[in-house]
Amino acid sequence: MTTEVNVQRHASTDLAAPPEGGAGGSAGEQLVATSLEAARFHRALSVPALYEQAVRRDEAVITEGGPLLAHTGEHTGRSPKDRYLVDDRSEHAEVSEKIWWGPVNRPLQPEVFEDLLQRAGEYAQGKDLFVFEGFAGADPRHRMKVRVIAERAWHCLFAHNMFLRPSAPLEDFEPDFTVIDLPGLRAEPATHGTNSETVIALDLGRRVALIGGTEYAGEIKKSIFAVMNYRLPESGVLSMHCSANWGSDRDDVALFFGLSGTGKTTLSADPRRTLIGDDEHGWSDHGVFNIEGGCYAKVIRLDPEGEPAIHRTTRTFGTVLENVAYDEQSRVLDLDDERYTENTRSSYPVTQLDGVDLGGRAGHPRNVIFLTCDAFGVLPPVALLTPAQAMVHFLSGYTAKVAGTERGVTEPCATFSACFGSPFLPLPPVRYAEMLGEKLREHGARVWLINTGWTGGPFGVGRRLDLATTRRIVTAVLAGELDDAELRSDDVFQLAVPTAIDGVESRLLEPRRTWDDPAAYDGQLRRLARMFRDNFEQFAEHATDEVRAAVPG
Repeated sequence: MTTEVNVQRHASTDLAAPPEGGAGGSAGEQLVATSLEAARFHRALSVPALYEQAVRRDEAVITEGGPLLAHTGEHTGRSPKDRYLVDDRSEHAEVSEKIWWGPVNRPLQPEVFEDLLQRAGEYAQGKDLFVFEGFAGADPRHRMKVRVIAERAWHCLFAHNMFLRPSAPLEDFEPDFTVIDLPGLRAEPATHGTNSETVIALDLGRRVALIGGTEYAGEIKKSIFAVMNYRLPESGVLSMHCSANWGSDRDDVALFFGLSGTGKTTLSADPRRTLIGDDEHGWSDHGVFNIEGGCYAKVIRLDPEGEPAIHRTTRTFGTVLENVAYDEQSRVLDLDDERYTENTRSSYPVTQLDGVDLGGRAGHPRNVIFLTCDAFGVLPPVALLTPAQAMVHFLSGYTAKVAGTERGVTEPCATFSACFGSPFLPLPPVRYAEMLGEKLREHGARVWLINTGWTGGPFGVGRRLDLATTRRIVTAVLAGELDDAELRSDDVFQLAVPTAIDGVESRLLEPRRTWDDPAAYDGQLRRLARMFRDNFEQFAEHATDEVRAAVPG
């Protein structure tokens, strides 16, 4: 259905705020309605119709098998230095006082945000805008109604893939949060005080976000995740950057935390288990639930044998691919080609996968897995963490970049991201860590550290642990094979490591034995421990004595 409307003139059925006193109304919705009153809105378009619009408008092409492929120009990933939260101390001081202000959450004054919205309205005048209306949060008790207004038809399809889709057309939809996504809109750094012409600004008080100057669709997804990271803890729900699945029943739940490149999506897509979701979840008093309705997987050098489920999505109608190389004549994809970026992506609804819990809900976790890709080559492939160690590793959120992935990176580089997702945390990380600790104690979940990175030396010297070995370790953890295993501990990280796992080469479980130069291993291990200690200083004053004692020494 396509509607061309003036949003102020048709407030009851279109994009304006509901009548005063309405359950879902907000000052932000009226602000949106006023700002975009002269645009033409296309609502509830089907997937084929969005395809047609994207191709007709020269936004994307259709590739072999049916995916829609778009390129995002200079922005092939998120722009964290261009992200802001509105700091409104007059109208919404209760929001501003809770925010974790700093490099992650940069403040933007409300008058600047209003000027940007006014410019957005001027920019959108007479333009076609595509509207998605749906939900974030599979548990109705904690669900948020989401509206995305997008300049690009393929961005609207991206939102359709990533969020929870209504089963029937929505009447009198009153969003809890609205995202205005205008890639062609540019901020003016001299006027607005922004870092560049790109701006991602969230007004949590008025429940509106504005994205301008970037074609990267992931900004839409992560903006809503940031909002949920603000809202859910207020209801006693832990919001988590993790994938989740269940095994023998819905009470056999596993969580997989990890930064990009650690295997979070890959390892949770296990044919022997049922997927709940691949990236964002809530943990309430009733169990775990998916925040999204789709997956956003990296596809660079995707192996059809090692990751068949994800690979199939790159040949499926309804999938949105970003920055993947292809042959212009045959439209055949080349997933190994990184000419545009290493961060090639596939966005697809969970319905494209087999073995998915379409209800998106399950019980409480039995096992929690922290994934790290250790390019220094010193961490064991698996270790059981104490509760205090779990807090240290959760607040640390460690992985490592390798040489060649970013300009200027010539050797392994430690990366720490609090709670395995600091760019999306509006609240102080300690708040999420305390909630995790409480839930682990209440439900008795075991926490494991699994290294999917290097062994036998650092990147460039050793080799990366193969996927088959990591899958075998994960299977052993989730099947309870290691519950009574004999454990050994090192003197630096004090990690409890199984001495044997069926199907895993024994010396891999003791990384020092895999190095040709054990003294070099010892030095690298101490070096990484120092990085952990230095990073943890920011949290030390909020940590208990037990947690501080668990920091690697």
